[in-house]
Amino acid sequence: MADAKVIPFGEEPRSRRAGRRAQGRGSKSSSAAASSAASSASEPASPSPSPSPSVPPSGPGPGRHSLASVPEQPDAVEDRMADEKHGPNDAHAPGPEAPRSGDSSWDRRLAEGLAFLRRRVTGDYEVDEFGYDKELTDQVLMSLIRPLYENYFRVEVKGIENIPSDGGALVVSNHSGTLPLDGLMMQVAVHDNHPAGRHLRLLAADLVFMLPVVNELARKAGHTLACAEDAERLLERGEIVGVMPEGFKGLGKPFGERYKLQRFGRGGFVSTALRHGVPIVPCSIVGAEEIYPMIGNSKTLARLLGFPYFPITPTFPWLGPLGALPLPTKWTIQFGEPIPTDGYPPEAAEDPMLMFNLTDQVREQIQHTLYKLLVQRRSVFF
Repeated sequence: MADAKVIPFGEEPRSRRAGRRAQGRGSKSSSAAASSAASSASEPASPSPSPSPSVPPSGPGPGRHSLASVPEQPDAVEDRMADEKHGPNDAHAPGPEAPRSGDSSWDRRLAEGLAFLRRRVTGDYEVDEFGYDKELTDQVLMSLIRPLYENYFRVEVKGIENIPSDGGALVVSNHSGTLPLDGLMMQVAVHDNHPAGRHLRLLAADLVFMLPVVNELARKAGHTLACAEDAERLLERGEIVGVMPEGFKGLGKPFGERYKLQRFGRGGFVSTALRHGVPIVPCSIVGAEEIYPMIGNSKTLARLLGFPYFPITPTFPWLGPLGALPLPTKWTIQFGEPIPTDGYPPEAAEDPMLMFNLTDQVREQIQHTLYKLLVQRRSVFF
């Protein structure tokens, strides 16, 4: 109590007096403005020739609040917060809905389909001298075969780079499977995997062009008769020609002889390649032998129907049409290194020994590749 400071009555503390001084200095300008306004009001007003609109003072005055002191409305606060977050130029406002890529894709497909149908109806499409319809093959036939190729047989392709990007070539392959699905799978493999987008023109047997519906489809897909004349005309045009020299002997062989190549005929394909100097590309197909395990052949029914053989499998004809469903085996198609023929003289096509040697070389290369792929295969179905 002895050290306490005595403050006289009516005297304010220093801190409060300092605050009042600061407030007084801030309000001097407003007090001066108020006093000048009061003095002008006491003097008599002099008449003016024309009334002028009163302009409100720019600064705060007595009885008037500053704009900064007016509380903001809730809507204004929300708008200001949104502007701070998204920017002042209504960037947060919902704009026009962007077009969906899926819708545009379907619209494009629909337009292409309608244009395709219009060309079909009006006949505005091209077909070559063999009946090959490239547009129909690319847009329809390949699309029908592709699910079988990709999802059912799950075909794996190797060595597609061995097929030349331009010029003619002769692809020679083994043939198996009871029904010639291996030729179709090889055609899709070249069509979908070759970097230059080449098309494979297959040489088919006479029976293919004797069947009513199959005949038209085969022609539209680019297949032609397995004869030297048609093969040479295609090679002259720089096409990729596919041939399966085993023919029906390989296609209809028993299941016990699977992956054992049959005789390659008399080497006519070698003579054709020598005449035009095109490379021979060996092709080995694994997986086709097991789609229809042929355990028997009804020769009587084959003669009655005019077929080279009538297959009997574990499911056909016992299960009727259901027995014609192929087994979902895993396929591998490998294109081997090309065998050049452009280094031989033109008269080499008439040399029987040279044709025999080249035929045997192609056959041995295909057979060796088949054995190698079979060793590497984990399972028939996987």
